[in-house]
Amino acid sequence: MTKRRDFIKTSFLGASGIALSSIPVSCNSAPAASTAQAMAAKLPRPVIQMTEEYLGRKPLNLYGGYEGMMQKLRSYRPLDLNAIAWKKANPGNSYEDWAKQARECLITGLHYNMPPVYLQAETIEKIETDSFVREKIEFNTTPWFRVPGYFYTPKNVPLPAPALIVLHEWGGPMLFGADRVCGDPVHPAIARHRESVTSGKPIADWYASHGYAVIVIDAFHFGNRAPRGLNGLPDSYDPSKLDEDTLTDYNNRARDVLYYGVRELNWAGTTWAGVNYGDDSRCVDYLLTRKEVDGSRIGCTGLSGGGWRTDIVAALELRIKATVTVGWMTTGDTQQAYNINGAIGSFCLLPGVWDHIDIPDMISMAAPKACMVVSGTQDMLFPPLGQQEAEKQISEAYSWAGRPDLFRNFTPAKPHCYDAEIQEEALSWFDKHLK
Repeated sequence: MTKRRDFIKTSFLGASGIALSSIPVSCNSAPAASTAQAMAAKLPRPVIQMTEEYLGRKPLNLYGGYEGMMQKLRSYRPLDLNAIAWKKANPGNSYEDWAKQARECLITGLHYNMPPVYLQAETIEKIETDSFVREKIEFNTTPWFRVPGYFYTPKNVPLPAPALIVLHEWGGPMLFGADRVCGDPVHPAIARHRESVTSGKPIADWYASHGYAVIVIDAFHFGNRAPRGLNGLPDSYDPSKLDEDTLTDYNNRARDVLYYGVRELNWAGTTWAGVNYGDDSRCVDYLLTRKEVDGSRIGCTGLSGGGWRTDIVAALELRIKATVTVGWMTTGDTQQAYNINGAIGSFCLLPGVWDHIDIPDMISMAAPKACMVVSGTQDMLFPPLGQQEAEKQISEAYSWAGRPDLFRNFTPAKPHCYDAEIQEEALSWFDKHLK
């Protein structure tokens, strides 16, 4: 792939390096008879009573009278591509053998086939500060999406500079996306949101002021890509100009049609996670067209839903060298028992994937990327046991890959946030591995 060109000729999921046609057997395919027999002999797994004592916190939303059924259903989840289980079942096989199969499982489960596209990138406006130049940009990620966002060129550092993809979180005012983490607050709701999760900072500006080129885009269904002309929403509106009551009303209307949008995507043959990963991968394509960016030094980070997207980028995007996932790491069994309603959103729904791989496997398959996972011990979205078990699995996988030094698990006594302390730790990680 030519480093700096505007025409992207990859056939599946941007430039992830894995073509749909090259995948021999997906994780959704029926196993061969011998494999099925071997799996049947090992199933079910033990049914674990997910109690407060076991999880480390009281379960938040057990499934009422269905909970016993759900626990038995989970016990038939083979997790045959979980890194630790696969390593035990296949002695003598390599980390690379497992990681290839795990990536194929995840990428197939995203169900998003992206055709070639001309980026046709455009700069709408520029704002210059003492630390950086921020451009408002648009570019094509597919023939059907033209994505808005921001690109930062740092000042007072040698160019080309290392670059970061900064992914905004899911929770917060849905009518804003990139604007949550970029520039001066365009609405009081943004100022309040930043105070609650990022110590009041626009973290994209903060990273740019520390010497990184930065790209931020609106995720699908957020910001300028939030619904218009649907469920009583006008065909056109500027959320930054809405009064508080109207913003709340529009935000609720946008959330009300979220799962309608998910059904539309599923019926069209794809997933929301696939759409997001496709757009996030195209951010790398965009960065490679910028002379200000060193394409060999690109990282990715995000909080919450942005952390989830970072997990997928870490797993699949081969051109990324370092990541920091904040506020999204656990294991599937513990999370389902502890908190589905408050934590598992549409970003996460990939039937046919999570019965084979587990959440920590997204980072486990990232080696030799330098990956840091931040799990606040006061983050009530996730059970302590899930956070701890995930750390063990990823650590073992990175040791298996021969690079234990490239994984760090940071567990501050923090709630669900990306505050000043976490920012400094993340910056140190990126400086170590990208500068």
